[in-house]
Amino acid sequence: MKKILSYAVLAAALFSCNIDRTPPEYMSSKQITDDPQASLNALINGMYSQLKDWSDPMHRCGEYAGDNMMIRGSSTDSFYEFISFSRTPVNGRLTQFWDRGYKAIAQASNIINMIGEGKSKEIDAQIGQCYYVRGMMYFYLCRAYGRPYYQDPEKNLGVPIVNGTPKNVLTDLHLPDRSTVAQTYEQAIKDLEKAIELLPEGTNPIRATRGAAEAMLSRIYLYMSGTYEVPNVEYARKAVEYATRVIDSGKYKLLDRGDFMKYNRLAPEANKESIFVVKRVASEFTGYDHYYGVGGMYANIGGMGWGEMYASAKYIDLLNETGRNDWRPDSYKIVDARAAFIEPTYAKNSEGGYTEVFRFIDQDGKGSNALHYFQLEVKRRDGKIFAEEKIKKADKTEETKTYELTVVNEQDQTYSIEYRPGVKRTGMLDYYITLNRAYPQFYITKCSREGEDSHLHSPVISRLGEIYLNRAEAQAKLGNYAEALADLNRIRTRSIPGKGYAALDATTAPKLIDKERQLELAYQAERSYDVFRNGMALQRHYPGPHKQMEDIPATDYRVVYYIPQSAINSYAGTLTQNPTKN
Repeated sequence: MKKILSYAVLAAALFSCNIDRTPPEYMSSKQITDDPQASLNALINGMYSQLKDWSDPMHRCGEYAGDNMMIRGSSTDSFYEFISFSRTPVNGRLTQFWDRGYKAIAQASNIINMIGEGKSKEIDAQIGQCYYVRGMMYFYLCRAYGRPYYQDPEKNLGVPIVNGTPKNVLTDLHLPDRSTVAQTYEQAIKDLEKAIELLPEGTNPIRATRGAAEAMLSRIYLYMSGTYEVPNVEYARKAVEYATRVIDSGKYKLLDRGDFMKYNRLAPEANKESIFVVKRVASEFTGYDHYYGVGGMYANIGGMGWGEMYASAKYIDLLNETGRNDWRPDSYKIVDARAAFIEPTYAKNSEGGYTEVFRFIDQDGKGSNALHYFQLEVKRRDGKIFAEEKIKKADKTEETKTYELTVVNEQDQTYSIEYRPGVKRTGMLDYYITLNRAYPQFYITKCSREGEDSHLHSPVISRLGEIYLNRAEAQAKLGNYAEALADLNRIRTRSIPGKGYAALDATTAPKLIDKERQLELAYQAERSYDVFRNGMALQRHYPGPHKQMEDIPATDYRVVYYIPQSAINSYAGTLTQNPTKN
């Protein structure tokens, strides 16, 4: 048992030049000798503790590179590279993602190598947890640093496979270069299959279970299943197989609509839909975390958090597609349950009420094509509705332009105006939302309020809602559209009762399944990978400081991240960097 601790610490050092001198999983020799089982428990807990620091950059590099959110302006924080696609090898958050991921791999590997199976069911289950964490970590690292699977996986590079501390760690250590994407996925699958063999079924979402391993395999095989145009039917069948195992196990249940709208507030252990999450607790979630953690960037709650990133106009439009979600305090109505995780910051005026506005999107009017939000104050006269815009003239005086609103959908309060000669713009009546650098604050709370504690959040790795969507996509790639439609509508009608899709075929499946994945899995770090793994281009044609008119194709070199330069510098061997251009 003494060797396990030594190897765990040494192996962690192989991939990081910033290793803790006294890691939290450290135990004295006397403690190890006196209670070996407690020592193993401590090492397992240490492995899981790596996931807490790892999950923060994991979320940011997966979600910020997508189209569900926007930021109020440019930032000096290294996460802005994820949003702007200005890739560099010197990025502290990517270094943390890499280092903590490989520390978890190292700790898992050394426990596996030193303990051995067959001592007891309890110890085998703990080893199974190590296989799960290692397999999951290889997959997550590979999808960030390796190209989408459909793009020549036998040639493109994944990540190094180092399963434990080499015997020559203190002499002539030489580590292997990056394996291919195919080899890395193969390693992840092998580990997860072994985890299934050793793990009990169980339903505790804060520890690896058989269902967690099966859920991860359903996603991995989905990533390997090719594009809709050129599917890999072998892997699509495997995705269906593992998704079905999870669904048919009966261990997990979709929350009903009302409970799902409070998903973010539930403790993981009380959530029947959660399969595996990275557990956080309030006692270790400091005031710093409430500001600098994931949720703190999406909202300010109770005075905590920066609240600098908001739901994108694209995502809001998807939420409103089947009917307007009304967030106004005096007429609150949620059509799509996923809209419950969005909270606009309505501002009260000097009289203590709300100011009615007509909000729409147009070019900024400053000589560029950049899109911008407009909130024009509304006036009602003689049974008609008008929007008024105050415009500063060259002589610094101000004039008021008035636009009459034409009904588009009276129930949803959507209208149009002729904003410029021959140019109509459609928008909706709403209350004035507080601006932050010209952008209305559509706060995101899906990563906040766990246990009603401001921004406490246990990042979701797998939940049953995703598994149904995994199976729907895989079935569609197999041409089983009736089965795919049933799974797709199971998720859609949970959020929008009575609005299931009538049919699904080869023409409509890619768009409809992608749309439901975007709606359902938003702010869970899946979106950018979902876009690129299916060969689609990322389109962010909505307000924000990003390059709004630049589409990022799945073949772009910026789809993957650079290996951290610090990892290359400290690596005992060659660690090949990703290409710097196409």
